[in-house]
Amino acid sequence: MDNKPLIILQGEIKSPPFSEVARKRAGFLIRRLQRHELLSLPESRPMPSIGPRCHELRINDPESRVTWRVVCRLDADAVLIVDVFAKKTQKTPEDVIWRCKARLKNYDQARKHL
Repeated sequence: MDNKPLIILQGEIKSPPFSEVARKRAGFLIRRLQRHELLSLPESRPMPSIGPRCHELRINDPESRVTWRVVCRLDADAVLIVDVFAKKTQKTPEDVIWRCKARLKNYDQARKHL
């Protein structure tokens, strides 16, 4: 089985602002998704509020004391990175959910026209 390609709709995973440790951890988790592995808590949690097959990767950054979130969707043919942000509250902000839904809608509409 081939690795799924990675499509980044929004965000970057780079140092800085990620520490090197957090950047490598994020890359490791994304690579596992590209290899068709399914992740679960504590690394990933489903995000049905955004849409089907959407997940939130959790990356703790011990150097900066930030918890990064990578919102992704696991399509049959690709792993989509929908947003990357530092999470500061327990609940995912509504504006993040709204932006992710809009990006996925635009992506899906553009794919229909290919």
